[in-house]
Amino acid sequence: MESDRTLFNYSLLSLYLIVPPTWISLYFLQAPYGKHNRPGWGPTISPPLAWFFMESPTLWLTLLLFPFGQHFSNPKSFVLISPFLLHYFNRTVLYPLRLSRNGNGKVFPVSIALTAFGFNLLDAYLQARWVSHYKDDYESDGLFLVEVSRWVADIWGWDEGEYLG
Repeated sequence: MESDRTLFNYSLLSLYLIVPPTWISLYFLQAPYGKHNRPGWGPTISPPLAWFFMESPTLWLTLLLFPFGQHFSNPKSFVLISPFLLHYFNRTVLYPLRLSRNGNGKVFPVSIALTAFGFNLLDAYLQARWVSHYKDDYESDGLFLVEVSRWVADIWGWDEGEYLG
């Protein structure tokens, strides 16, 4: 499907284009949630609801797209996507449940949740389509092991300083 390949390429380009300005802006600004929460960012919602909403595309979009990829029946594609799904199951379901138990009365700006939702929509599309459809070197075991190791590191949050548990 040529139109999907075009969408994939433009999505990847979009990701590359938003990373530098996002990194630069976050170097100078603190995102206004959690301990950095401050007024002036518009309407707010509860943090558990915000986390569920903004992280949810990684689960539902991945589960919607993955079965339609040409590598859906390849066990290695399942091995590769599983750490991603487990990591985001933690961020989408378990972390908001832990937050709701704390009940600390904090709020989360809707504008930040919407921005994160958009990013996660883009990221989930790229991850799901690449693993299920566009990755074409599943037979290269060395590279495959590096990819799985990277995704396992993701699930443990080593790249974000957060850990399961």
